[in-house]
Amino acid sequence: MDTNPVDRPTAVTDLGKITADLLPILRNFAQEGDEARRMPQPVLDALAESGLPKLRIPIALGGMEADNRTTYEVVRAVSRGDGAAGWTLAVWAISSWMAGLFPDTVQKTIFGTPSCRVAGILSPGGVAVAADDGYILNGRWSFNTGAAQSHWNTLAAVIQEDNSEPIPVMVAVRIADLVVDDDWHTSGMRGSGSITVVANGIRVPHAYVLPMGPAIAGAPPSNSNATVPMYRTPFMVMAGITVGAVAVGLAEAAIDAFLERLPGRGITYTDHADQSQAGVTHLQVGAASRLMEEARLHVSHAAQFSDEKTASEAPWTVEERVRMRLHLGGATRRAKEAVDLLASISGGSSTYLHVPIQRIQRDMHTLSLHAVMNPETNDELYGRVACGMAPHTLYI
Repeated sequence: MDTNPVDRPTAVTDLGKITADLLPILRNFAQEGDEARRMPQPVLDALAESGLPKLRIPIALGGMEADNRTTYEVVRAVSRGDGAAGWTLAVWAISSWMAGLFPDTVQKTIFGTPSCRVAGILSPGGVAVAADDGYILNGRWSFNTGAAQSHWNTLAAVIQEDNSEPIPVMVAVRIADLVVDDDWHTSGMRGSGSITVVANGIRVPHAYVLPMGPAIAGAPPSNSNATVPMYRTPFMVMAGITVGAVAVGLAEAAIDAFLERLPGRGITYTDHADQSQAGVTHLQVGAASRLMEEARLHVSHAAQFSDEKTASEAPWTVEERVRMRLHLGGATRRAKEAVDLLASISGGSSTYLHVPIQRIQRDMHTLSLHAVMNPETNDELYGRVACGMAPHTLYI
């Protein structure tokens, strides 16, 4: 197991240089990933070498144990190079955090895997039935980002016993024990390889099954990570900041892509020989930049607030939890508006597959459809609580 701190970048400045060095690789292979419907091998190798998949692995097990702000900055930077790669890294970070809730013996097995990558699904897609030595797991989990290029999967399921209510649980399973259904034929986030996995009667030991309720609620781990600061942030707050970073990175990528193509381009069927000199372009780029900054402010504020809350060790209120969801929805809305605006003024030639803005827009659209990121859902959730009602979801 790699636990040498020399081999693990921990300072924000180190991570900044690492992500800057990755940017050309991410951009150069983004189209290839889109076409292959999975992360290209050179990108996977570069990420593994960088150590970034260790962002949310505890230090004691060879990881970085990064705080929310650091994770946000890293995922945002990777997403600026390639949204699908950024989303995949975000899922690995979130799922590694979840794996850190399992008993110490399970963690050592999971994170003892060289260059360990953990994928995960939070929507129950399977049923675990008690057996003498644990459980028998059957199920099917779609939208399983990066699973085929991961080593472990944390999967949501329910324990079903006779004459009792189903019990939601998280189950840690080796990818090698699952059947991969390569069904990821989509219009956006194609490079994330969010395929389906199937469990056909997998035997799972008791230690690899974790009650979901306490994990989502933010109860401290009952293992050696009980005092680790990153576990003082509730799961949904941590996950929201992490995936919100992808939206911000995509908005930044759209501005990069638009400005890179701008020099020398005219506005067809007008007297504007140079689009960069047209006043309407200045208004549009200014508006898109403002929208991007608003998205950035939403997520960076949430990251800062959560890290300050962690440092204070004060308990999270329901209002604070749903406010983090509010920021996630706001960031998604503004980022999508920025991307759509820039795509709308990129001309007919931007529909060619080799032009990045069309891929960025497809990725942003797909991201905005995620149930946790949907702006209207998050607005309603916060509004309910502000009006004195209870949340209508456990996912806060």
